[in-house]
Amino acid sequence: MQRKLISVHDFSGVYAKQPFMLELRESAASNRDIHWLDCTQIAGTDCYCDDEAVNAIRGLIADAGITSACGIHFIDGGNYHYMSKIWTDMVQEPFSLVVFDHHPDMQAPRFGGILSCGGWVLEVLKNNPFVQSVTLIGVADHLVDEIRTEISQTDEAHVLDKVTFIKESELRKTDTPPSFSHPSTLYISIDKDALAPAYAATNWDQGSLSTEMLKSIIAGLAASHRILGIDICGERARDIEDSRADALNSELNRELAEFLAPFAAS
Repeated sequence: MQRKLISVHDFSGVYAKQPFMLELRESAASNRDIHWLDCTQIAGTDCYCDDEAVNAIRGLIADAGITSACGIHFIDGGNYHYMSKIWTDMVQEPFSLVVFDHHPDMQAPRFGGILSCGGWVLEVLKNNPFVQSVTLIGVADHLVDEIRTEISQTDEAHVLDKVTFIKESELRKTDTPPSFSHPSTLYISIDKDALAPAYAATNWDQGSLSTEMLKSIIAGLAASHRILGIDICGERARDIEDSRADALNSELNRELAEFLAPFAAS
């Protein structure tokens, strides 16, 4: 029987306004397959994650008894998308990374190599020996052009050989999920800012992907690939109270958890 593992990283407290996430927190007390990881007291985590914070987060994961990247991981707002790098560090076999995001998250580090929400994909490409390829889906067209130009002018230009971009404009042109090939094992990361505002409310500018297209692409991948794990970020800003946004995100998180459970079970 497959176990449906779920972990929740609560950095900002925003999940406290979402009924579904509160259900998960309550369930974590008695269900060994649901882990609520309180990260609110860890300093140095907002947008950037310093080494001390990375070690503290890894300690929480270890203390919860989690030993692999399998399962569904809710990782709070887009400011904490670097958690995908921490989770994929746990993968010890060849895999490909598939990322739904309105931003490429491939910016070069600005503060001495510190891990950031805007550069974690580049860090995976540079430092994870098991990653075979990266596909970024739903990225704004102009950001794809900018990051290609920026990286191609550096000593790290070779990383682009592993990267495929499926631009936002390409998804707008069709109702058919795009097809692309990967090795048989995947890790999937979902930033809800790839979705149109009708489907999610995030703290970053958003794209135009529909939930239906997101699910269709993932279902297509799951039909022919093994999925190691899936993470989800993209909550609203914590300092802007918005009951409509909380209700929208709560239902989307519930929908995604139910939809993804068969694909990310262990």
